[in-house]
Amino acid sequence: MSLTLTQLNALPTEQFVAALGGIFEHSPWVAAQAADQRPFASMADLHDCMRRQVEEAGVEAQLRLIRAHPELAGKAAQHGDLTVESAAEQGDAGLDQCSPQELELLRRLNADYRARFGFPFVMAVRGYERAGIIAEFQRRLAAEPEAERQACLQQIYRIAGLRLAQLIA
Repeated sequence: MSLTLTQLNALPTEQFVAALGGIFEHSPWVAAQAADQRPFASMADLHDCMRRQVEEAGVEAQLRLIRAHPELAGKAAQHGDLTVESAAEQGDAGLDQCSPQELELLRRLNADYRARFGFPFVMAVRGYERAGIIAEFQRRLAAEPEAERQACLQQIYRIAGLRLAQLIA
């Protein structure tokens, strides 16, 4: 479904939230809080507003948002339990075509990352191939926890921008 920004601005709050509820993974609260800031003059204004909602929500809400994301090529992907958006994004990056060795490596990286940081590795995978994703995964495992929380948020904002661009005509 594609909407114009004018249509989106005119929707009743409940429909606005329903239309944008998947922009931030399993976190329709972001769209709900942004709804009160309408009308938006551009898609960039909408994206900035949604990003501000996350930034102003505080660390605990940000951690819940990060934890709402699935592991890359993880159990949810293997069981078909990803959101439509996440399944498409991971599929476009070839994560649904991993070799058994790549799946084992990703399983280990996911476990090591979660043990180190307490949340899943989040990466906007569009434009990456498996090898690039694995290299980034390995690089970010060495980060400091606060820097990595910020890196995840920046990746989430990138994912949200890409999803908005697909939704808004």
